[in-house]
Amino acid sequence: MRKLYFLLPGTDGKFACGGLWAELKTMHLAQQICSADVVTYRQRETGKLFIDDLLQKDNLDDVILVISWGFDIAKLVTKLKSYNVVYHAHSAGYKFQLPASIPIITVSRNTMGYWGQKSPNSLIYYLPNQISNEFKNLHLERDIDVLVQSRKSSEYLMEELIPALQQQCQVYVVDSYIEDLPGLFNRAKIYLYDSAEYWAQQRVSEGFGLQPMEALACGCQVFSSINGGLSDYLDPGFNCYKIAAYSKEYDVQRILKVLKYSVLPALSEQFFAEYRTENIIQRFTVILDELNDFFDHKAYHQPNIKSLSRGRLTKLLSQRLYSKLKKKYFQGLLR
Repeated sequence: MRKLYFLLPGTDGKFACGGLWAELKTMHLAQQICSADVVTYRQRETGKLFIDDLLQKDNLDDVILVISWGFDIAKLVTKLKSYNVVYHAHSAGYKFQLPASIPIITVSRNTMGYWGQKSPNSLIYYLPNQISNEFKNLHLERDIDVLVQSRKSSEYLMEELIPALQQQCQVYVVDSYIEDLPGLFNRAKIYLYDSAEYWAQQRVSEGFGLQPMEALACGCQVFSSINGGLSDYLDPGFNCYKIAAYSKEYDVQRILKVLKYSVLPALSEQFFAEYRTENIIQRFTVILDELNDFFDHKAYHQPNIKSLSRGRLTKLLSQRLYSKLKKKYFQGLLR
């Protein structure tokens, strides 16, 4: 099995974010299956291989380069076109195209559907993000009515809904890094998450939406937006509530009702099994086996399925229009 190199711009400072942590988690899971390591490409870091040094090696047929940083993908694809490359897709909506020679591993079914339409001749797989086992319901006394993290939260949430709720219940707003997030989720009765506005500004999708699932695993009632990857697992009325629904007053009414009655039942561990380590490693093993077979084939064969390029789509649409007009013309002659 080929060695995996996860290409990241860097692993500290300005590159620290949820996407980085998710990618590092994926690399650690891969290390339970095969050899895997980090390679940086924007900044050199002590103890880590840098991309230019890696590419100077004579034979890289026995490695797979995993790229994931959305805004850098177009440049990386050009630079790495002669190597075995896999795109680990989180968010969707970036404007780049991918050749059929680059398989795609998506973190959500929402993103998988996006690439299934945009890159129909590529190998595409689904590998969800991992929910760590520490995120579980400890059945403790919950002393926080409503929990919200300010990062990625909408203007409506922070400036209208939260002030209205603070007049009637205890609201805890997190605006910095939390060391014990599972512990905090186990203290909260309700967790609010509204990222649709944030991702609309970024002009890409919510890739997975880890924290609402982590909150659910810890026994919180969740009010959330349902954009992007959140639609994979959130089911309003059945395991969560849709936030920012119609009016601020209606949101407040529903939140206070849940605080009083805790309407939705707790989810079973079976619901989270798809996102736990055991299942992800099983899926990852299958995916890596197929990727190795694919790169063995790619070494000796060229792609030969016509792509859905803009020119080909124009041609297909023209043919369809001509066929319709021709049919209409002959139907007119027969009348």
